[in-house]
Amino acid sequence: QVQLVESGGGLVQAGGSLRLSCAASMRTFSAYHMGWFRQAPGKEREFVAAIKPSGGSIDYADSVKGRFTISRDNGKNTVALQMNSLKPEDTAVYYCAAGFYFSNDPTNYRVWGQGTQVTVSS
Repeated sequence: QVQLVESGGGLVQAGGSLRLSCAASMRTFSAYHMGWFRQAPGKEREFVAAIKPSGGSIDYADSVKGRFTISRDNGKNTVALQMNSLKPEDTAVYYCAAGFYFSNDPTNYRVWGQGTQVTVSS
């Protein structure tokens, strides 16, 4: 069974940093495009970052460019999201997702993790 498990969420003050990690169980992890999305209470799930299987192409939402960095380690079946200069508006549940398209559309991702809460206090 294919699974994604996120970790690393928590409570941090504005301006602080967190590093999220997502561990994947699929044997063909290196074939998947990976993405991070987030969902705040009362809001739709929104794109944060995506990375191609090789790691050669990356995309970010405008709201996180220059502050967040996505990376992957195909040897360890993991994808990470380094989040710096966090703002209260970054507060959300963060989800890791895997799919076969390099996309900012959540409907293009087939496998989802359970999510990890990130709370940024002002």
